[in-house]
Amino acid sequence: MTGASVPPLGAPVDTAPARRPAPTVLEGRHVRLVPFEAERHAASLFALSHGPEKEALWAYLSPAPFADAEAFARYYAEAATKADPLLFAIEETAGGRAVGHATYMRIEPAHRVIEVGNILYTPPLQRTAGASEAMYLMARHAFEDLGYRRYEWKCNALNVPSRRAAERLGFTFEGLFRQHMVVKGRNRDTAWFAMLDTEWPKAKAAFEAFLDPGNLDAEGRQRRRLEDIRAAL
Repeated sequence: MTGASVPPLGAPVDTAPARRPAPTVLEGRHVRLVPFEAERHAASLFALSHGPEKEALWAYLSPAPFADAEAFARYYAEAATKADPLLFAIEETAGGRAVGHATYMRIEPAHRVIEVGNILYTPPLQRTAGASEAMYLMARHAFEDLGYRRYEWKCNALNVPSRRAAERLGFTFEGLFRQHMVVKGRNRDTAWFAMLDTEWPKAKAAFEAFLDPGNLDAEGRQRRRLEDIRAAL
């Protein structure tokens, strides 16, 4: 109708879909991410994630600690066949030992949205340069190779270490989804974080400065924190 007001609309967006992630190798200096193979990775990951004082590793993951290595291998053999979540093992570049896993999940190529999740870092990977490098490699692949415009991180709202990790890595907290899920018979409120393609260049520069050999001492400990580097850019 002539003269009618036009409601506000979002900015025009390139509607070409992103590429769906496929099994590939993401190579770094400290770690590499490779397609998960139960025969190759399950034994190492089971040994590093089970035993005394390791049950907390599974507190916020969907599966519980496994009864034995065979049950663990069966579960991950099935998980490795799926395209969403797409499961990667995290290997140390020195020796090839599997020390963790992570997935791309909730993959929406038409909207160019993808999530990183199902992250397991065993003690040898925690608080190392490789831990940060693994997340850098996955974010870089999602934005630069696959063409996503939104990269998400979601976690149980009670999972304080995960929330801190998201903000440290450069994700922005967007809100709390109350009573979002039931996990292991318990309520889960979900904290939502995201990083946008427009934010990636700054996050990338911070990652690369943090991972530069000059920022790490002989034991691999950081000289400058990732969040401090990003804030200074």
